[in-house]
Amino acid sequence: MTEATTTRIDRRFAAVRAQNRAALVTFVMAGDPDPETSLAIVKALPAAGADVIEIGMPFTDPMADGPSIQAAGLRALGAGMSLRKTIALVKAFRETDADTPIILMGYYNPIYIYGVDRFLLDARAAGVDGLIVVDLPPEEDEELCVPALTAGLNFIRLATPTTDEKRLPKVLTNTSGFVYYVAVTGITGSAIGDYAKIGDAVARIKGHTHLPVAVGFGVKNADSAETIARSADGVVVGTALVDALKGSLDASGKATAGTVEAVAAKVREVASGVRRVAKAAA
Repeated sequence: MTEATTTRIDRRFAAVRAQNRAALVTFVMAGDPDPETSLAIVKALPAAGADVIEIGMPFTDPMADGPSIQAAGLRALGAGMSLRKTIALVKAFRETDADTPIILMGYYNPIYIYGVDRFLLDARAAGVDGLIVVDLPPEEDEELCVPALTAGLNFIRLATPTTDEKRLPKVLTNTSGFVYYVAVTGITGSAIGDYAKIGDAVARIKGHTHLPVAVGFGVKNADSAETIARSADGVVVGTALVDALKGSLDASGKATAGTVEAVAAKVREVASGVRRVAKAAA
């Protein structure tokens, strides 16, 4: 990917920056609680305030995910979701939305089994814009990262509180789209302990890259989103949306008439917090 090449992710962050605010990045699990409802949820996200959508690729051994997202993946797999159907979901979403960036997030194993070349071809054709693959370190870039960049997809890397000055440049090598800063040392859904440290961490990362920095792993509500939006270019919310979905299910774990709205309402709440913060023009 050359410097002149722009993706939907690049354009969306530029557009949000022009509005002097942070972007809202939302995560939902593909196929949760079933493929049809999952597509309806994804379609509802932009109108609710999502600027970028991360879609989880269900996997049986999601080592970085907390109990809520693990359960979401199991619900999706139990409903018959697969990587092929996840790509089909993106394709269906693109029939009515040509602008909202879509990122597939998950683990390498399902992609490896699918076949890297075939996966990248199918994902790109369906309208996927970027990938977050949490268990592939920079040392393994030739496996997927470099081929993804060559295919025109952004490859978004995670930085954490333990990513020190020596490691950070390596993490940022071949990273594109944005940098995802994990605000906690732990699994998804963990509570953020010290918000004051987030601003320092974002500034430190920005000292090494021109890319936007989005912060996640602990956003619960409008207030926490507002706090993060003061220092970050993007706010990522996932577990809170998955919990809202779970709370809408019936006793047997199936979708109800209120499931889509439960997720959309939570997105609107978090979006309101993000939009309270007007950033100074650059």
